[in-house]
Amino acid sequence: MKTYLMLASGLFVLASAGPLVRGSYAQAGPAPRALAAGPGQQAAPAPQQQNAQNANVPQGNAANGRKLFVSFGCYQCHGYEAQGGSAGPRLAPRPIPYAQLMKYVRHPTNEMPPFTEKVVKDAELTDIYAFLRAQPAAPDVDKIPLLKQ
Repeated sequence: MKTYLMLASGLFVLASAGPLVRGSYAQAGPAPRALAAGPGQQAAPAPQQQNAQNANVPQGNAANGRKLFVSFGCYQCHGYEAQGGSAGPRLAPRPIPYAQLMKYVRHPTNEMPPFTEKVVKDAELTDIYAFLRAQPAAPDVDKIPLLKQ
């Protein structure tokens, strides 16, 4: 029991100290299954529901969001284009609703470290969300010349 508490304490220190030094924390485990439909895929809300959820989203700067996504180390688990990776789910091109993203980033339920307001300001998260929304959808397989043979 005592070893477990020391281990748990050490993991907490690593998880909470990581975001303070941008990009220096170890890769986290996968995000909760509620955020992803399958391996590397995300369940997308119906178009009408998605439009209603994004109606109250503040405008952000996608170019700055891309820089912040890299500087805060998000790419380490989610990939440079937010396409997902071995440690984190796909976040783009159809991100989860803005309010849900804000809540999860502040209070994650899995191995992702929390990014408090002291570490990442709300305006910075808004820019990151703008970057996620600006990511283009993947082309149809039929429109990829290399695959037409």
